[in-house]
Amino acid sequence: MNPCREESKKMLLSSLKLKKRVKISDRYRGVLEWFAANVPVAETELIYTDPFQLIVAVILSAQCTDKRVNMITPALFERFPDARSMAGASQEEILGLIRSCSYPNSKARHLRGMADMIVNRFGGDIPMDRDELTLLPGVGRKTANVITSVVWKNPVIAVDTHVFRVAGRIGLTPGAKNPLQAEMRLTKEIPENQRAQAHHWLLLHGRYTCTARKPACNSCGIAPWCAYYQKETGMKA
Repeated sequence: MNPCREESKKMLLSSLKLKKRVKISDRYRGVLEWFAANVPVAETELIYTDPFQLIVAVILSAQCTDKRVNMITPALFERFPDARSMAGASQEEILGLIRSCSYPNSKARHLRGMADMIVNRFGGDIPMDRDELTLLPGVGRKTANVITSVVWKNPVIAVDTHVFRVAGRIGLTPGAKNPLQAEMRLTKEIPENQRAQAHHWLLLHGRYTCTARKPACNSCGIAPWCAYYQKETGMKA
């Protein structure tokens, strides 16, 4: 091995190790400030007109793209514009309108069950409480958080696949092994007035910039605070 090259390598590594460690508090501050300045408007890409339609769209979006969901819902909402009309439908009728999405059989069952419970248990009104929302078929904690944050601006953070992956990659949720742990850390660190929007910031960032297979680090505005970028470039994270 070339002694000069080895010595140069050691000097480079030593120099990189001297770079300032990014504290997690600084990481959160830098990431949130960048998003607030550069992505002031961040909202769901699902198309809906009322809380019932949003619940339907979010249920359909599980392991399915928003683009596909938005292709499905116009005909679905025309046929079943509210919970009462969907509750009166058969599972087969609903299935016929959502067949092109992922897992259509289970989603058709969930949609009908969800609509029936809204009508017969909640009097036709969409429950505002997260725990009550999770009683609805097809509605888990993530979906309930989406509904309460989007519709009622509650200070909660919905952690889906994109948010869980991106938050972990950036270094916002070190040690989080599941979405609930990630949600708890994000909720602790992110101010209440930014939590609802932070979900969309992270989700859209994961969808268009910090993609799973090939993150666009060179054009990423939050790279200076990103643990993954620092690791890839040899900086101390």
